[in-house]
Amino acid sequence: MKIHFQQALRALILLAFCGLIFQLHNTGDITKYINPKYVRLSQSASILFLFLFFIQITRIWTSKKEEVVHEHHHGQNCCHHDDHSCSHHHDHGDTPFTVKKLLSYSIILFPLLTGFFLPAKTLDASIAEKKGGLAILGNQKQEMSSSEISDESDINLEDYSFEEDPAEAEELEHDLSVNEEAEEISNEEFEQLKKELYSAPAIKMDDKVFSLYYEEISMDIEKFIGREIEFQGFIYKEEGLDSNQLVISRFLITHCVADASMIGFLSEMEEAPELYDNMWVKVSGVIDKASYNGTELPVIKIKEWKEIEEPFIPYLYPLTIKIL
Repeated sequence: MKIHFQQALRALILLAFCGLIFQLHNTGDITKYINPKYVRLSQSASILFLFLFFIQITRIWTSKKEEVVHEHHHGQNCCHHDDHSCSHHHDHGDTPFTVKKLLSYSIILFPLLTGFFLPAKTLDASIAEKKGGLAILGNQKQEMSSSEISDESDINLEDYSFEEDPAEAEELEHDLSVNEEAEEISNEEFEQLKKELYSAPAIKMDDKVFSLYYEEISMDIEKFIGREIEFQGFIYKEEGLDSNQLVISRFLITHCVADASMIGFLSEMEEAPELYDNMWVKVSGVIDKASYNGTELPVIKIKEWKEIEEPFIPYLYPLTIKIL
C-alpha cells in the first residue's frame, strides 16, 4: 500500500475549510464577515466541503495492484506523446512537490491559518477614516438625493408600463430564495415603520430600522429638525472638526464585510473632548442641520449620553422586503 502525501494534504485542507465555517457558525462570528441572509448559503458550503473531504480520503492510499494498473495505463496513454494525442496531463498528486505547488498551497492555507488563529476583528474608527469619514457621509447624501430623483423618474415611466418585466421578476425571485435567513418584512410593515418615523414623539433608531431612518432623515433634514432622537454607535473623530464635535457611527453591511460602508450622525456635545475613538455610546438629543464641505448634513445636539459595551454584532444590515 502506498500513501500519497499530497492527496492527504488536500483532504486535510477540505476538512479544515469545513471546520472553519462550522466554528464561525458555532461562535456566531459568521455575522462579522457576511450579511446574515447568506448564513444558509455558507452552511451549504460547509456541507459541500465535508462531502468533498470524504471523496478525497479515498485517494490518499493505493494498493500495489492499483499502482501497477495505473502505471500500465499511464504508460499506454503517454506512449502517444510523439503523436500529440496524449490526454493524461492532469496531476494525480504523486508528482514532485515543487516551488509552484508550495506557493499554491500557501495561498489556500493562508485564510485557514488566519481564520483559526486570529480573532475576528470588527471594523472601527481607523477603517472609517480610511473609507473617507465625513466626506463619505456627504457623498451618501448626494447619492441618496440623486437616487430619489431617479426613482421618481422610474415611477413616471412605470405608469406607462402594463406588463412586468419577466427577467426582472425572475431575478427578484432568485434573490429572495437566497435570503431565507434574512429578517424579512412585508411591504405593509415597511410602510408602517416609515409612518412611525414621522409620527412617534421620539425617533428610536434600533438596529432594525437604523439604516432606513438614517436614509429618510438625511434625504429631507428639514422635516426632522427639532425632533428628539435616540441611537447608539461608536465614536469617530475626524481632523478638522470643532472640539465639541464628533461622529457617532455604525457600519452597514450589504453582502459581506468587504462592502461595509459607514453611516452615522455628526454630533455636538460639551464632553466631546473627553470621548475617544471606538468608544461605544448610547445617546439622545435633538436633530438640527449643519454644513460640511458645502453639503447639508443632519447634526445631533446631544442632551444625554452613556458609555456602553460594544454589541456582539456591531454591524447593521439593510432590511429585506418580502414581495409576496
